[in-house]
Amino acid sequence: MGALSAVLGSSGGLRSLLPDGMSAAKSASSTSSSAAVRHLTPPSQLSEAELIDGCLAGSRLMQKDLYDRFSGKMMAVCLRYAQTTFEAEDVLQEGFITVFNNLHSFRRECPLEFWIRRIMVNAALRQHRRNAPLVAVSEGEYPEDLAGEEFTLSNYAFEEMLSMVQDLAPRYRMVFNLFAIEGYGHKEIGEMMGISEGTSKSQYSRARAILKSKLERLDAHRPNATFRN
Repeated sequence: MGALSAVLGSSGGLRSLLPDGMSAAKSASSTSSSAAVRHLTPPSQLSEAELIDGCLAGSRLMQKDLYDRFSGKMMAVCLRYAQTTFEAEDVLQEGFITVFNNLHSFRRECPLEFWIRRIMVNAALRQHRRNAPLVAVSEGEYPEDLAGEEFTLSNYAFEEMLSMVQDLAPRYRMVFNLFAIEGYGHKEIGEMMGISEGTSKSQYSRARAILKSKLERLDAHRPNATFRN
């Protein structure tokens, strides 16, 4: 996150990430009442709308607070898609640059966190296309279809599950995250990754089988619950 941290700490602040039209002049054009609210209220206590308005007006303080509010959650998202923490930090940095460059286009029709999360997922997909060959490597013998099998991730520590997901072959990891975590359909995943809908289904089933096998080896006695098919 060196580049983003440098921007956060530079004299220009995060303002340098905003579109050219977002200058100090626009900040000066903000209404006096909203400026007073932003001046008197700690950023952490501002509403989402006030925080967005402050960022769009060029406030470095608001831009930093937006990053602070969401960077932790978004890092957790990035870690699931990346194979290493270093790769996850790269995705996070690219994602937040996109957030600040495009915040003016956010229509506020959904929660800001949802919008930022979509940006992070897209950043992870771009990195995947650049750095990870879309090759499904063999990881042992696993059943291709687990329609009748059920298990859960909730009984395991985040670190345990993260390590297992990161160990999946790149394409398996992407398909698993997009379907099981993000809720995309296999047709959408196929379009996003340039594979067929059937391939997405097959690779999700295989990723799920691999994870189930690893979970059973981790602790065969833990109770099982439901995974979406």
